[in-house]
Amino acid sequence: MNISKSNRHMVKLPAIMGLLAGALVDSAYAAAPLAQPNGEGAALSFSSGGSIDTNNPFFKPFGNGRACVSCHQESQGWSVSPAALQARFTQSNGNDPIFKLNDGANSPNAPITSLEQKRAAYNLLLSRGLIRVGLAIPAAAEFTLVKVEDPYGYASARELSLFRRPLPTTNLKFQNTVMWDARETLSDAQSKLCIIGSRPAKCFAPVDVDLLHQSNSAVTGHAQAAQGLTAAEQRAIVDFEKTLFTAQISSKVAGSLNAAGGKGGPLALAQNNFYFGINDVQEGDYQTGAAFNRAAFSLFGAWRGLDVRPPPPPAIPGRPRPPASPPVSSTDLARASIARGEAIFNNKPFNIGGVGGFNDELRRPLQRGTCTSCHNTPNVGSSSVPRLFNTGTSDARLRTPDMPLYTLKNIATGEVVQTSDPGSAMLTGKWKDIGRFKVPSLRALEARSPYFHNGSVNDLTVLVKFYDKRFGIGFFAARDRRSDGVSEGVVA
Repeated sequence: MNISKSNRHMVKLPAIMGLLAGALVDSAYAAAPLAQPNGEGAALSFSSGGSIDTNNPFFKPFGNGRACVSCHQESQGWSVSPAALQARFTQSNGNDPIFKLNDGANSPNAPITSLEQKRAAYNLLLSRGLIRVGLAIPAAAEFTLVKVEDPYGYASARELSLFRRPLPTTNLKFQNTVMWDARETLSDAQSKLCIIGSRPAKCFAPVDVDLLHQSNSAVTGHAQAAQGLTAAEQRAIVDFEKTLFTAQISSKVAGSLNAAGGKGGPLALAQNNFYFGINDVQEGDYQTGAAFNRAAFSLFGAWRGLDVRPPPPPAIPGRPRPPASPPVSSTDLARASIARGEAIFNNKPFNIGGVGGFNDELRRPLQRGTCTSCHNTPNVGSSSVPRLFNTGTSDARLRTPDMPLYTLKNIATGEVVQTSDPGSAMLTGKWKDIGRFKVPSLRALEARSPYFHNGSVNDLTVLVKFYDKRFGIGFFAARDRRSDGVSEGVVA
């Protein structure tokens, strides 16, 4: 998406896009060798450890030849992109370690004798960057599986196929929920990291514990290693990941995203404060007691008004008329758009309704909120506490033919729902958790498309369009919202 092209949709959309694709970086790094070009400019990864140490076990192959870096690459925002995966497939004839049947293929039983068979087997990885997560419905679940429509003929109650994007292994300082469904977010009844007001109490281990566990799970699962990591290897991988900060360094239309008073960049990001409950939508700041602050983003206030042409100096009698002020530059127009986007993201009100994990658990059937009601971690956009929400991204109406569809029935009530991914319900077994996923960070988005847990949107305009229709925000005229947004943005 290009900001200039967005004007044909609406006046406000470029501003929203500028905020989402922007997120931002220190101009001192503009010529740094680690800057990675992308569709909107370039992103940069910064290590608070001083350098990106490729001798770390994060880069070490295990088991089937995979390393952490197989699915988490710097040039793709520490995730993987379909374009890069397609290049890896071509260069290796489908033999790169990421192309493994256990979870890289649409089905672990897919034939891969020929190159064309491999291409078909790994279609969802190649087209959307999706890894297959195989999970069984919990034994004591409140629901049963009554029907499976799996185009790859594998999924069953014994193991559902859930296709999800690899989350970035950067900016982890601001995370408290590990994995899309929080399956690596460990409970700890003795912990003081508890969601205030939760009944029953929801208390969690420190995220460091989660990440240590997750690193080992990845090696024994994704990499199929016969033995887990040593304690030293786990520690080294997690310590390395926790040093990484990634953000967009430049914009093709706004230039340096840290100039003229902008406060972006991985260096500034690393210095950003964060702790459990720093800005919870329900309880505010857990440490200071301050109320929830909807102005979660405060990076571009200095860019407001850059699109306004200043008036000429006043005329002085007896002297020549002062020349008119020079026209506003295209760079300043783009920067002002980003500043407006920040203000809109923070402040544009709309009704939040029918969102599992929000309206029910927060006891707000129809809540007036903004984008930061969910994306509330200051200047990052993740959630301040481990709250998972169902905004409808796995609803049956948005399912495309290349994805499975599961029909689930509530044992107690007989209610039936169809979904392409039950989300956290596959861990909890609870009916109310169907379709719930974590709130992802918004930094360095352009580097790691496509978006949503299932890679169903590959363009930020379409992403905004989805939420515009979902909540009736009013960003688009009705004629521009006639598609559901998600299916329109699928990478075929």
